[in-house]
Amino acid sequence: MALTAEQRIERCHIELMKHPHFVAYSGILMIGDCKVEDNLPTACTNGRDVRYGRKFVESLNDADLRGVIIHEAKHKMYRHLLTWKHLNKQDPHRANMACDYVINIELVDEGKRSSGFVSLPQGGLINEKFRGLNSAEVFNLLPPQPKGGGDGDGFDEHDWEGADGLNDEEKTALAKEIDQAIRQGAILAGKVGGNVDRSFTDLMSAKVDWKEALREFVSAVSSGKDDSTWRKPNRRWLQHDIYMPSTVSESMGRVVVAIDTSGSIYGEVLNRFISEVASVMQNMNPEQVDLLYWDCEVAGHEVYGLNDADRMTSSTKPKGGGGTSPSCITAYMRKHKIDPVCAIILTDGYVGNDWGGEWNCPTLWAITSDIKSPIGQTIKIEV
Repeated sequence: MALTAEQRIERCHIELMKHPHFVAYSGILMIGDCKVEDNLPTACTNGRDVRYGRKFVESLNDADLRGVIIHEAKHKMYRHLLTWKHLNKQDPHRANMACDYVINIELVDEGKRSSGFVSLPQGGLINEKFRGLNSAEVFNLLPPQPKGGGDGDGFDEHDWEGADGLNDEEKTALAKEIDQAIRQGAILAGKVGGNVDRSFTDLMSAKVDWKEALREFVSAVSSGKDDSTWRKPNRRWLQHDIYMPSTVSESMGRVVVAIDTSGSIYGEVLNRFISEVASVMQNMNPEQVDLLYWDCEVAGHEVYGLNDADRMTSSTKPKGGGGTSPSCITAYMRKHKIDPVCAIILTDGYVGNDWGGEWNCPTLWAITSDIKSPIGQTIKIEV
């Protein structure tokens, strides 16, 4: 018996969320509603919800359908229908084309890297001369388009009106939900050995308040009051062999905070960071915080118990001052059987190729330079 359009879309969602090249999209795919409509000619999104035409879905093979799903997810990731609404007012058809050209280059690249697991459906707009450009830059290179569209429309529609119909509160909530989904998707990919596409790392490296990013990271990987946790899988997705976080209300587990004391991390930066970590831990109520000071070896290990984070800033005593080798942290953790829910590392990032090797937990690098860690997530601490 043939699957319905709804069943095929659900199956493709599950396949994408289990695939190492696309697991990072899991959070984005779960944002908004997903519906199939009989009278919709192709696919459409307002930046939050996605709609698919029944006949359109039935016309696609599985790789093309997965490609359409990722295409719509990218519209949501990049907030195209909110960011570029001024382009739509100038020339709606050209704005649609510009957004699709940007996405489809990435989609074709991902199709090649995944050995054809996703593909660009027939009619998808693609042109190598637009590689590396954003939608506004592509828009400016395209000629004006006739009213009502014309040739080269692409394979989907864009619900600009629906996006503009979201109120300010909904738009703010959606922006935060997308940002969290991007970061949690990267965390999930790291936990299951998946890949994180450059589009995710570029979005995560955008200038953000490092304090807010720190709080979001701890909330995402650990359990806390009405927060999500990776330690207890969401039963809804376990039946599909997909590991997603669940929501719990209890204290979080053990946390490692490792601070580079090789010479560049000191004074106000160190004080601000420890104060913010202590504030986060007060709210999250960890079972234990292992505060490590390191250079080429772990020179200091301080332990703070449940409800003990408030004295962290007053009692801590930084130690060390030699070279910089993050692998000493992971070696120390293995030796002392430290198995935390997450690790947070403050460093200047000048570690050569030594990023600690294999970590046994989600890892956040708080770096004071423009260097990005190839492992885990990176936030920049403004000095």
